[in-house]
Amino acid sequence: MNRIPGDRHSGPTRRALLTAGAGAALAAGCARGGTPGAPAAASSSAATPTAAAGGITPGVMTLFKDPGYNFNGLLALGASGAGAAEVGEVLTAVNTINGSGLTAQTYVKTFRALGDQLLKAPPGAPADGRTKQFRALRAAQYYGQALFFVLGSDDPGSEEQLYKAGRGAWDTFCDLCDPAPVKANVPYGSTPLPVWFFRPDTSNTPRPTVILTNGSDGQNVDMWTYGVPAALDRGWNALVYDGPGQGQLLFVDQVVFTPTWEKVVTPLVDWLSARPDVDPARIALTGLSMAGDLAPRAAAFETRIAALVAMPGCLEPWLGFPPEIRQILTPDKQETNDIWNKEVVPELPPDAADVMKKRFEPFSVPAMLEARQGKLFTDFYTPATRIQALSITDVVGRIKAPTLVLDYEGEQFYPGQPRRMYDALTSPKDYLKLTAAEGAQLHCSPMAPQLHCEVVFDWLQKTLPDR
Repeated sequence: MNRIPGDRHSGPTRRALLTAGAGAALAAGCARGGTPGAPAAASSSAATPTAAAGGITPGVMTLFKDPGYNFNGLLALGASGAGAAEVGEVLTAVNTINGSGLTAQTYVKTFRALGDQLLKAPPGAPADGRTKQFRALRAAQYYGQALFFVLGSDDPGSEEQLYKAGRGAWDTFCDLCDPAPVKANVPYGSTPLPVWFFRPDTSNTPRPTVILTNGSDGQNVDMWTYGVPAALDRGWNALVYDGPGQGQLLFVDQVVFTPTWEKVVTPLVDWLSARPDVDPARIALTGLSMAGDLAPRAAAFETRIAALVAMPGCLEPWLGFPPEIRQILTPDKQETNDIWNKEVVPELPPDAADVMKKRFEPFSVPAMLEARQGKLFTDFYTPATRIQALSITDVVGRIKAPTLVLDYEGEQFYPGQPRRMYDALTSPKDYLKLTAAEGAQLHCSPMAPQLHCEVVFDWLQKTLPDR
């Protein structure tokens, strides 16, 4: 843990480059909550996520030989400390998948079956409420694991159904919490934001509150692992929500990501500030994975955010895609889509095609619907420009709230970007890098979410002390 205070490509054809480079990078870089990784444009390296993380998951940390599947498996394993997985269940699933041969189909089938199993009665005596509660939470985790790879399976059309299974398990868990979180729909355009407001108790004592912002492809169960218990244990409230491009808004309501995330966070702050059990002067905002871009964007405009944590800091999500993919995008829509459909798609390896389906669906409803039919989208330009529009390089200097920027050794999706964000901030700021020596390496420290939460909430407590 290291702390510091306070022109288009010429040469080989795109087809050759993609087949040799980006295809492999995309196939390796599919992981929940992130974006397929390559070094930022400022780097001259052509490393893939595998190379960028070289040897960073030694020995028993390698559950699967494929780094994308391995990252997701590590997320599940790491969630055990928060009760959102069980070590034996995850490792048994890993053995089953490896024994059958690792594919999207075997991964989806195994984790979906595990989720189904946990919603049934356990062996022995009838399940009491506590048993049902945490079996439902683990089921939500395993459905989320299956959901991430379902577009590459034999049944991509089951995506919405699989999301709803995970959402149902999550709601079952929430209903059995004591106290149960307040469920509400907060106005946002024509599609309200579903929220779950967790409190230490039902008194109206004004408390500090953290808004937990998910990334791309994360599920609500991930926000439990990365914040809710840590907040409650410290006497904080915690708000979990689905924004555009996430959860219900994506898979059911078909609303994609927006670059103006302050329009998402502002109504959440309005809703919280009206509650007697919230201290409006101590509302913090965290952003996990790609939300390390979204949350800072919101804080640049929503001045009631009293503290901000970017996990990791991200200025330009588009740079998370391999350069061979980024070079497809031109200022002209027709030219871009001709390159994509005529030069790239015919040579795109199947695994890489599946990654592109997954990576682009939160930015394009047609891409999502085509993927559910087993098809690769034909309009590259529209979602690509939406991802480009997420850049916050021009607004990060507006942030006034004290900010903690996290970084991770072996960061495979946004390498170099956390430090760039830290350097660009003009507000009170801290930079902290979690390391392999602590078992906290890789994007979002998948094997160490408890340490992750300790770091974040120690900083929040120091920044927003009791009044």
